[in-house]
Amino acid sequence: MRWYFVLILALLSTGVFAQDAPITEAAAAVPDPAIKAVNDELATLRSETNWLWTCIAAFLVFFMQAGFAYVEAGFTRAKNVVNILMKNFIDFCFGSIFFWLIGFSIMFGPQLFPGFGIGIPGLADSLIVKEGTPDKWGFAFLIFQMVFAATAATIVSGAMAERTKFVSYIIFSALITAFIYPMFGSLAWAGLWGLGKGFLEQQGFIDFAGSTVVHSVGGWAGLAGALILGPRIGKYQDGKLFPILGHNMSMAALGVFILWFGWFGFNPGSTTSVSGGNFAVIAVTTNMSAAAGALAAMIITWIMFKKPDIGLSLNGALAGLVAITSPCANVSISSAVIIGLVAGILVVLSVLFFDRIHIDDPVGAVSVHGVCGAWGTLAAGLFAQEAYGGVNGLFFGGELSVVLVQLTGIGIAFVWSFGASSIIFLGLKYTVGLRVSEDEEITGLDILEHGNEAYPISK
Repeated sequence: MRWYFVLILALLSTGVFAQDAPITEAAAAVPDPAIKAVNDELATLRSETNWLWTCIAAFLVFFMQAGFAYVEAGFTRAKNVVNILMKNFIDFCFGSIFFWLIGFSIMFGPQLFPGFGIGIPGLADSLIVKEGTPDKWGFAFLIFQMVFAATAATIVSGAMAERTKFVSYIIFSALITAFIYPMFGSLAWAGLWGLGKGFLEQQGFIDFAGSTVVHSVGGWAGLAGALILGPRIGKYQDGKLFPILGHNMSMAALGVFILWFGWFGFNPGSTTSVSGGNFAVIAVTTNMSAAAGALAAMIITWIMFKKPDIGLSLNGALAGLVAITSPCANVSISSAVIIGLVAGILVVLSVLFFDRIHIDDPVGAVSVHGVCGAWGTLAAGLFAQEAYGGVNGLFFGGELSVVLVQLTGIGIAFVWSFGASSIIFLGLKYTVGLRVSEDEEITGLDILEHGNEAYPISK
């Protein structure tokens, strides 16, 4: 470490610490080996700081699994809480394994279709361990992408809650993280690893942290599952809607707070870098959209139902978070608030619409993640500003082509995720079975599927 002392003495002798000292002259007086050593040390420090930030963000996103579990458990009945908790717990475990086995390489590996996307299936090790030497950045990138994949999977459990066989659900969790999510992700994000950009990336598609790549893919998969399953017993009778209320709003509210907190890893963490301070801008736009979404949902339910509804208000916050996930790095604070306000209104209308057409989504997952994910992706093409993300959206002088690219991504995501998921769910329905028996649904999935209860009565 003696070169440090040589450097310090050289800098002091040339007056580099003086306010008006030219740094270039001071550097010229320092021996070349010392300069090189300092530059190498600074480069290493920058890299390791970025790795640390990426890993911390990944840990925050991992904690979102607890948020999803609590939101879904709170919005469902007490007799199905163990089942919901098991699904949110196990789909992360399955998601981690299958994304490592297959998904990561499909999403980021050498492309089967150069210039389009979709990598060659294989272990993630083939990309992050090069010639037997671990690529430390590769490990940070893998854990960050792994928790994103698990998020797409866990969205589905809410839309299919209270009537899905556990074994069928975990089979689907494996398949969405191994194939459905990474195949679309390759079109939008393949270039993040540097082995070639995907089709949508080449067109200029904006989805910074995954309104469509993660949330809409999960939401449209949930829509397919809810359609094929059919509604819960007693939800719709003689053409009328009979609400089935969640058992614990305290649990649901805590889940939303956890998710909101985790989103500060989800969106700002997608910078994978602390340089430039972009993560701070993204943190603010993320927060403001969530707040605006919650307020909009509260106000519209107050107007429509004469009382502010807790469930839809909580979903309004999530809608704002999902919507801003795509444009968070490309829009101003004012635009983020508008995006959140629209999302908060949209999620309420969407939940009511799906109920009207008798699609039973116990937690509003399709509306929050599918519909508002699509809105957020479209909003990126409308509200983007060059000062933030290097491109102007339609409302700020940009060309219509920016919006058309966003619509293309939204459309491909819907057709792929809904279509592929429908095929898988139909296959499960006619093989191992997709829905539990009527008796099991009435009794509750906790006892018959897991032999346990969330709230056992002491005798």
